[in-house]
Amino acid sequence: MDSKITDQIAAELKVRPAQVRAAVELLDGGATVPFIARYRKEATEGLDDIQLRELEARLAYLRELEERRAAVLKSIAEQGKLTPALAAAIAAATTKQELEDLYLPYKPKRRTKGMIAREAGIEPLADRLFADPGLDPLAEAQAFVAAYEGGAAKLAEAGFADAHAVLDGVRDLLSERWAEDAELVGSLREWLWAEGLLVSSRVAEKNEQDPEVAKFRDYFDYDEPIHRVPSHRALAVFRGRTLGLLDAKLMLPADREALAAGLSGSKLPPSLAEGRIAQHLGWRAQERPGDALIRKTVAWTWKVKLSLSLERDLFGRLREAAEATAIKVFAENLRDLLLAAPAGKRVVMGLDPGIRTGVKVAVVSDTGRVLDTATVYPHEPRRDWEGSLHTLARLVATHGVNLIAIGNGTASRETDKLAADLIARVAKLAPDAPAIQKVVVSEAGASVYSASEFASKELPDLDVSLRGAVSIARRLQDPLAELVKIEPKSIGVGQYQHDVNQGELARTLDAVVEDCVNKVGVDLNTASAPLLAKVSGLSPAVAQAIVRWRDAKGAFRNRQQLLDVTGLGPKTFEQAAGFLRVRDGDQPLDLSGVHPETYPLVEKILAATQRPITELMGRADVLKTLKPEALADARFGAITVKDVLAELEKPGRDPRPDFKVARFNEGVEDLKDLQPGMTLEGTVSNVAQFGAFVDLGVHQDGLVHVSQLSNKFVNDAREVVKTGDIVKVKVLEVDLARGRVSLTMKLDAALPGARGEGADNRYRPAARDERGRGAGRPGGGGRPAEAAGGNAMAAAFAKLQAGKR
Repeated sequence: MDSKITDQIAAELKVRPAQVRAAVELLDGGATVPFIARYRKEATEGLDDIQLRELEARLAYLRELEERRAAVLKSIAEQGKLTPALAAAIAAATTKQELEDLYLPYKPKRRTKGMIAREAGIEPLADRLFADPGLDPLAEAQAFVAAYEGGAAKLAEAGFADAHAVLDGVRDLLSERWAEDAELVGSLREWLWAEGLLVSSRVAEKNEQDPEVAKFRDYFDYDEPIHRVPSHRALAVFRGRTLGLLDAKLMLPADREALAAGLSGSKLPPSLAEGRIAQHLGWRAQERPGDALIRKTVAWTWKVKLSLSLERDLFGRLREAAEATAIKVFAENLRDLLLAAPAGKRVVMGLDPGIRTGVKVAVVSDTGRVLDTATVYPHEPRRDWEGSLHTLARLVATHGVNLIAIGNGTASRETDKLAADLIARVAKLAPDAPAIQKVVVSEAGASVYSASEFASKELPDLDVSLRGAVSIARRLQDPLAELVKIEPKSIGVGQYQHDVNQGELARTLDAVVEDCVNKVGVDLNTASAPLLAKVSGLSPAVAQAIVRWRDAKGAFRNRQQLLDVTGLGPKTFEQAAGFLRVRDGDQPLDLSGVHPETYPLVEKILAATQRPITELMGRADVLKTLKPEALADARFGAITVKDVLAELEKPGRDPRPDFKVARFNEGVEDLKDLQPGMTLEGTVSNVAQFGAFVDLGVHQDGLVHVSQLSNKFVNDAREVVKTGDIVKVKVLEVDLARGRVSLTMKLDAALPGARGEGADNRYRPAARDERGRGAGRPGGGGRPAEAAGGNAMAAAFAKLQAGKR
């Protein structure tokens, strides 16, 4: 591999080049990131999965850059225009953008006005007029026409009928040349990124009372330095523009202020950008005969050639950065959801709420097998509450249900009340029986699963409507095992997911699923084909082959039997075996994360302790007496020995947290039951940079704005909470009309508008001017109110609503 790429990645990751080389060799050899992170620490000196994912992405980018660099060099060389200086500049380009800037003058393109002028022989005149502004442009152009070889008629055929047309050709030729100056374009781009404003406004003919338009109210009169625009605001503006509801522009502060003052047309001052172009060219106006032409050409270069293209470039950069952030947030939320605490081996009743179509019911065993199904009609129009309770109580008694999972869709609150009545009735009938718990579960993606090909094969005898109830029950038992059956972006833990690059989103989320599955490990004898397909090295075809082998020959007795599966060879075995678990098999180590390739090391450990494996596993007191360095050898280094000893201490341990249930307050079942000052417990359902959304059991998530997460400054909500966390919050405000709940995790904080000792003024809205914009900011405009308090909550809720579309 090119050492230049190795050194660059090493510098970016702040690791040694040798670590990068080792990782790249493993990746190129077909090893997966989970396998390298877990079982090749010795080679990479401990690079983790996050570093390896970043390394993998940068490696792909830099290799594409090198391929493009070679193609550019070849193209320019074939044109006979490759100079040593240009070749050196191309070799020094560190980004695709820099490379394309250098290639722009040589890139094959349609004939332009500048090309036509050059073909007509106007270039020497243009060079002379720019080099000597003391010349009279019109006189020089007239002389050019008079002396033109072939005469004025031939020049007219080329499109230049007179001296004025020739001067237009000079303008076109020079402006195109300057607009393709890589150094100029690059410096302007970076200057605009540092100084420019993203400005948005409502499209004039759109009615701001229209609900679809009103969602973007925060951006009707908005500006913010483009390099500081957060991901969610950038994506909101771009969505509004795509929908034809917002106009978005890149402007300089001076231009913004001039427009705000009502200036337009000839009254607008010269653009600062034009001044920078002139400075780069080494020209300044001195009232010479040619200065007017050069000034006009500079203005043309900016207004016609560069302003829109640079705006497009910078909007592209902003969108790319915003999408990367949005995808990262989506990925982190997905990771938290997949690694949420499993309820484990408990009999669960899943309730998929519905009104007219009834509540679909599915009872699954502690292994996820469907035991029974039903449909009850407690709500409109039948209102068979007693009959529904009777049916559910019978199912609870028959199958020993001890956990109820309730989907959070339509009629969730009403169905939650039904579950509460059921628990009370069962407790009254069997007071000595273990208490039944109920949990409201996100049903995002359940309908996608129900209609999927896999669901039809897994549950062929069940109606599509009942499959959703099964999924809801199973995802409480083991979120990871159930959610891998659903396309990641259908799980509903991200914002603006339809606005971002779909290919990159899919790649990132698939990587998260793969990392989570391999971090937890998979039971070889119970895992579904979709779950097995996420194991390191296993393709969907091989996963299906494992299931077929299992169906035909029974449970695997050991990992070694994997080599008997059609299509699963030694390389695949190497990648996958350590992540697969065999319970009650022939080899106790097969239940652990110890890789079969290190079983000889375990034999060495057994010899050192004089104990059989069954007595050694789980014995931390014995294992901690061993010195990894003393057991290391040429084959297994100290890092590998430490990992094996750690695994033997807690064989087959699940890295996920213990299962807990948020306790919703009794009597708080609807938005109208919430009152400012109430302290409640809830589950974090989604996290964005600007705050966390909390399920309080009232069928409407509340928002804890980032300013209300902690008494310390918080830049990103994920610094404090993650999806699935159970948190205590206090209600700040309830807006019934708009269905919004503002919360704080600062439980000792005063409520909005409170006065006197202890009042927290940070809840009070920021000062606003008569047009509703942030006071004290030059040029009016400004980003949506996101200081603490009601305004911040309103703005964040608006973002959520826009982002869920």
